[in-house]
Amino acid sequence: MNKLYREHILDHYRHPRNQGTLDDADFSSELDNPVCGDVVRLDVRVEGGRVSEARFSGHGCVVSIASASMLTEKIMGKTVEELKGLQDEDVFEMLGVTLGPVRAKCALLSLRVLQEGLDHLDET
Repeated sequence: MNKLYREHILDHYRHPRNQGTLDDADFSSELDNPVCGDVVRLDVRVEGGRVSEARFSGHGCVVSIASASMLTEKIMGKTVEELKGLQDEDVFEMLGVTLGPVRAKCALLSLRVLQEGLDHLDET
């Protein structure tokens, strides 16, 4: 693993950005990874058609927490349609490392939480 990216991931794990919850979120979702026990919740507020605030909470491994922290930064200012267009590759690019299948599931948990939240947003 590239040392620069490893340090970037560890920094997000040790000092997560946007950690917490939003009481008046426009959508919230929570999922777990039963294989490893990671749990991620994502709360998102949308104003003027764009993400104005995003918070995550939960617990998990370094990759899971770092990915959630990075994802909250990545989605700020994006439209709901842009959020719907996010793909697995976007998360892997954001992390900057190649992951095996088990760690990939950890990395993608926050994206799956976002996708589930968006699905529920469409239902309302």
